[in-house]
Amino acid sequence: MDKFNFKPVIIIGAARSGTNMLRDVLTSLDDFSTWPCDEINYIWRYGNREREDDEFTAEDVNSQNKTYIRNEFKKLHNKYNTDYIIEKTCANSLRVDYVNKIIPEAKYIHIYRDPVDVSASAKKRWKAPLDLKYILKKARYVPLQDIPYYAFKYFKNRIKRFTNKEKKLEYWGPKFKKFKKTIAGKSLVEISAIQWQKSVSNSYNSFSKMNKEVHHIAYEDFVADPAAELKNIIEFINPELIDDKKIKTAVQKVSDRSVGKGYRELSEAEVKNIKETSDDAYNKVKRLADE
Repeated sequence: MDKFNFKPVIIIGAARSGTNMLRDVLTSLDDFSTWPCDEINYIWRYGNREREDDEFTAEDVNSQNKTYIRNEFKKLHNKYNTDYIIEKTCANSLRVDYVNKIIPEAKYIHIYRDPVDVSASAKKRWKAPLDLKYILKKARYVPLQDIPYYAFKYFKNRIKRFTNKEKKLEYWGPKFKKFKKTIAGKSLVEISAIQWQKSVSNSYNSFSKMNKEVHHIAYEDFVADPAAELKNIIEFINPELIDDKKIKTAVQKVSDRSVGKGYRELSEAEVKNIKETSDDAYNKVKRLADE
């Protein structure tokens, strides 16, 4: 395996947990770069395009997909020539072992968020309108031979949004095993809570047995004191990079206004349902972060 002459830093987190915010803050600093699109799930799925789920394991890694994915990291480094490559794809929360086998050099930052706030936010994404600019940015990083396949799947999903009673997409976000069967007949809040639970449980199972250091951070802690928390993250990546002035500038736009939003927007019954689905996983990941 060819060695990287840069350090990959992979952000793991369930969808709507602050992964975008964290990536954008880090890449605003010197010597950090990332792909100029939201996620690279199509790259991670190389050689597995016809699989319905994103829940890959270490056994799904082979020489072809490992080489392809590692080469994509190298291409990005060659383009930007930074010492640190930040990668954030929410579906990776379902397959940390798979990612770790492909990029064993990586450092991991795991961000988690209150599942009530996550579910309220994710519920809206299921009904989001088409954002062509967003799609075209991601399309640049679809393996060339996979473009027709994913284009058909994407527009089929969009058409489904206009033909069902709830006006929701057929699927959105990380797809766990038996996804369609599990969500059948459930409300968007229930579906979002299950997605959160699957993502966090899978990440927990991987991180709890991985023989490497992982930096865990609660979204709520980060937005409460972003300068201090970003400093802790930079210290984890490389203490020599700490620059208090640059850190303060990087977090200027970070806000805590979304904390508790789910409790304000959802009904008591919906909050109760989310907690019944997620409390066990939430408590486990908090304990892991405290260790």
